[in-house]
Amino acid sequence: MTRLPSSVSRRVVWSALGAAALCAAAPTFAQGSYPAKPIKLLVGYAPGGSVDMAARVAADILSAKLGATVVVENVTGAAGVVAAQRAVSSPADGYTLLAGSSNEMAATVLVNPAQRYDPVKDLTPVSLLAVAPVLLVASPKAGVKNLDEFIALAKRNPGKFSYGSSGVGSTLHFVGEQIKQRAGLFLTHIPYRGTAPLTSDLVGGTLDFAIVSPTAAAPFLQGGRIVPLGVSSAKRFPGLPQVPALGEHPQLKGYELSGWFALAGPKDLPAPIVQSLRAALQAGLADPAIRRRLEEGGSIPATGREDLGQIMREDTAKYATLVKFANMRD
Repeated sequence: MTRLPSSVSRRVVWSALGAAALCAAAPTFAQGSYPAKPIKLLVGYAPGGSVDMAARVAADILSAKLGATVVVENVTGAAGVVAAQRAVSSPADGYTLLAGSSNEMAATVLVNPAQRYDPVKDLTPVSLLAVAPVLLVASPKAGVKNLDEFIALAKRNPGKFSYGSSGVGSTLHFVGEQIKQRAGLFLTHIPYRGTAPLTSDLVGGTLDFAIVSPTAAAPFLQGGRIVPLGVSSAKRFPGLPQVPALGEHPQLKGYELSGWFALAGPKDLPAPIVQSLRAALQAGLADPAIRRRLEEGGSIPATGREDLGQIMREDTAKYATLVKFANMRD
């Protein structure tokens, strides 16, 4: 039986342990008078989701390390774009930040003509928080149990099968299109508004395949109601060691395309503030309890030392190639 090592009770325990460990740490990283008032983290998704979870981890770290009040505010809409636009339009003083994802920080600008900001130009990268690999899964009614069978079935029946994602231009959509591009498959993409209807159709057999997050897949994997085929990270995901990385298949060799969560500020955020935030997050992300909280939420913790700006630029370029391949339109 395939399962994630997560449960509500364990998340609560690790949250408490993480907060206690951080509060016990003596060093603080504020420079000058910053922060002199509460810091707001804008999240473009509903409470309880993976982005919100990463944001609350970041809030706990910053609160403990900077000695500040940190508030998470959920501003939903347009796959994170509404919150990001608000962050971009905020004063560059370090008191309104975006706790976002690869969607609104790299992908959606390529497919959403209504998006009024350019993430690379209009955001100041602060820190990567975690990498979020996703899963290629199958309905049991599709009759496949592994990547070999999936690729063989799709190639024998071009255009017959479909796969679902959380929406056009989402990271999940890009993962699916890159699988098609690499393996030479013809699958019809079906965008959904949220994972609940997607997983319902998948379990019911009206959808053949899907790209989903580990946390969304977990209840159905445990019950054997969907079949895991591969994970999008370069290596196997520690929470699902039985599931191969997509890149292990000869026709998908070298495959790697995952979502991620990160903290950013408006354009021209002063360097001393960026340094304070980054130092605090690096210290917090090194804490084992904090890392376990992120792992329990289905992601791979970052170190805080990654070059977030470079990641944003590289992923945007990668997504641009897939937009042309799939002729994506939001």
